[in-house]
Amino acid sequence: MLPLWSGEWGGGVYEEQPLPQHPPAPPRQEGAETRQLSSPARAGAGLLAGFPEALSPKEGGEEEEEEEEEDRQRSPRPVTFTLGNEVLGLSPETEFQSPDAEVYMHFMRSHCCYDAIPTSCKLVVFDTSLEIKKAFVALVANGVRAAPLWDSKTQSFVGMLTITDFINILHRYYRSPLVQIYEVEEHKIETWREVYLQGSFKPLVYISPSNSLFDAVYSLIKHKIHRLPVIEPISGNVLHILTHKRILKFLHIFGSTIPKPHFLKKTVQELCVGTFRDVAVVPESAPIYTALEIFVDRRVSALPVVNDAGQVVGLYSRFDVIHLAAQKTYNNLDISVREALRQRTVCLEGVLTCYPHETMEDIIDRIAKEQVHRLVLVDENQYPRGIISLSDILQALVLTPAGIDALNS
Repeated sequence: MLPLWSGEWGGGVYEEQPLPQHPPAPPRQEGAETRQLSSPARAGAGLLAGFPEALSPKEGGEEEEEEEEEDRQRSPRPVTFTLGNEVLGLSPETEFQSPDAEVYMHFMRSHCCYDAIPTSCKLVVFDTSLEIKKAFVALVANGVRAAPLWDSKTQSFVGMLTITDFINILHRYYRSPLVQIYEVEEHKIETWREVYLQGSFKPLVYISPSNSLFDAVYSLIKHKIHRLPVIEPISGNVLHILTHKRILKFLHIFGSTIPKPHFLKKTVQELCVGTFRDVAVVPESAPIYTALEIFVDRRVSALPVVNDAGQVVGLYSRFDVIHLAAQKTYNNLDISVREALRQRTVCLEGVLTCYPHETMEDIIDRIAKEQVHRLVLVDENQYPRGIISLSDILQALVLTPAGIDALNS
């Protein structure tokens, strides 16, 4: 059984404790908690009054989509490098309106979040009094991308610390390789939250283990976050952190027993699943700081890396940035993206591509098999033409058949 890292994090000391067995999921009670999430499809159109507002990067560091995300790039900014406005397909709404298109929607509604929680897992929790540098090093050491934040003063969870926070800190305070980033070395998590949020604290977006996975998908995409804490409403304990990746894996494994909808045989070009307009890329010769600017300005989670000819040669993601903390190289963000990818000490997901003529089923199988968060859509000459993210796929499989467009709402 894997360890649970918990206890007092002040001074960087933490205790290893066995992960307790999950308690039985409590009976499902609709609307029992004001911040508990529910879907508009079950309770009427629009956002319910009990919904918390989405957390932006200034509100607890929830990873924006991407994460969405991520791969959902909207407003062009001067620092970004973008592709053209080519559209590869037409409106695909009719493909998701046939009766068999609703099988995944019904599957997600019939399973609760507790069903997707693994038997054993690792959960990292930080006290807000922990120093920022130690927190990010701990994320890398434990192989996780985010951690709930516990405020000892209020005795409650107040947010999430994610890679987005590290990127925002570096982007905000970096000056040159000759100037040490004092804020990373000395600031505590609570200090960063006070400086960056400037009093605009909002409730943590979370979900009950008894809520359906449909609710979880809707919440992740609607609020443009990548980490959704599952909190037991009676004890207030965090049981797990649900992600797009975990939900899709659950669907891929246990959904094999249900009939497959016909639209899975359609190509991604026919279905228009993904982002094909204004996709942000980064030249391999650009400095790391340029990539950070794009992450912040465009709120994307990964950037296709292109050579001088414009062909895809790599992928630089937000997760790559966190390794700057482990390698203690965050004081030099002037090195090129090419050099940063070469210095990676661990094997990350790399760049996986797909083509417009491939079917939706093939795309899902590849993402599930390779356990990646996205595929870069390329043409036969390896020129980037789009991004297909986990949010795009879950929106198409689960929410679109229900008549919900959470990606663009």
